[in-house]
Amino acid sequence: MLQKKIILLLFLIVISSFSYGIIVGTFKIPPYEILNVLFDKLQGKEDDYPILDTYVEFDIASIIHITSEQDILEKRAKLINYVFKDNETFLTKIPDSIESNIVDDRYSDMENLERIDRFSILMEYGVNSYPYLFLAKDGNNKLVVYHQGHDGDFVKGKETIRTLLQNKYSVLAFSMPLTGQNTNPVIESEHFGKFKLVYHNDLQFLETENFSPLKFFIEPVSSSLNYLDQQYDFEHYYMMGISGGGWTTGVYSAIDPRIEKSFPVAGTAPMFLRFNNPKNMGDYEQTVPKFYMIANYLDQYIMASYGDGREQLQIFNKYDPCCLSGDQYKTYEDEIQGILSQLGKGNFSIFIDENNQYHSISSISLDKIIQMMDAS
Repeated sequence: MLQKKIILLLFLIVISSFSYGIIVGTFKIPPYEILNVLFDKLQGKEDDYPILDTYVEFDIASIIHITSEQDILEKRAKLINYVFKDNETFLTKIPDSIESNIVDDRYSDMENLERIDRFSILMEYGVNSYPYLFLAKDGNNKLVVYHQGHDGDFVKGKETIRTLLQNKYSVLAFSMPLTGQNTNPVIESEHFGKFKLVYHNDLQFLETENFSPLKFFIEPVSSSLNYLDQQYDFEHYYMMGISGGGWTTGVYSAIDPRIEKSFPVAGTAPMFLRFNNPKNMGDYEQTVPKFYMIANYLDQYIMASYGDGREQLQIFNKYDPCCLSGDQYKTYEDEIQGILSQLGKGNFSIFIDENNQYHSISSISLDKIIQMMDAS
């Protein structure tokens, strides 16, 4: 009898494991990404993407188009104009409304938190953004812009926000467009009909000569900082983000010199490291040709790092199960820093986290970021 029960129990375990495996594979829920990478490695598929072969003889410096401060200023102005189609919105717009001292039970256990303010940034097509300002009770007069990635609400970065508050930093937290508490409006297009905006790739159908959907990624940050400039006396602004939030961090810090130090994590890479690897290509916003012809990724890294006291540290997880894994990103570090050395202002560096096997900001990386911010 006991033997039959053991056999039945083992059978149920096998059936349950098999069923869960089917669910993981079908709906790509955790631990799908990790298992997928391990499976690729077992099959040797990591060699299917010949990234190294594409740049082994490539002169990286040849596609950098910045040789002076004037180049930076001109490219910055052109990028802003491409996104906003005017010269005023970026500098003057503030949130449409502010809800002060809101209650959000998800953050009720946060230490050193004075209050949470909720901003409302209303934009075209109803693609609205609702960032939170976490004000530190015992603060150091420094603010960190924290940007979550494609996987949803910035509550997923709660532990990062918690750590920053514990270290006396106030935090301005964002979710990407169409994710988290941000809206997913139904729109009606003259050319494509009626549809709901769910994915970032949907935004490409809104692109016209007079409107760029890239505005949805940039305007929430710029308008929030404009408000903080008016209402607070923060001495330093820093920015960090994970995944798509790392991409936003890279682009935004290139066009706004108010960001003193920036820390994109697993979120940005030049196009020559994206080609031939579909895992690295990213969504619409990461591959808009006209935008990156004004200033490509390498140009933007210089723009984000240039200036008195300015610096960018890019962080990659060597064994990232999502994307941008490996250590090939070191290939452009010397070129970027070389240009900055010639210009005489700013620093750029890359850190490869060899211990973090998740698509996340590890405690090691976060400690490194805080140490660099504390040095200001």
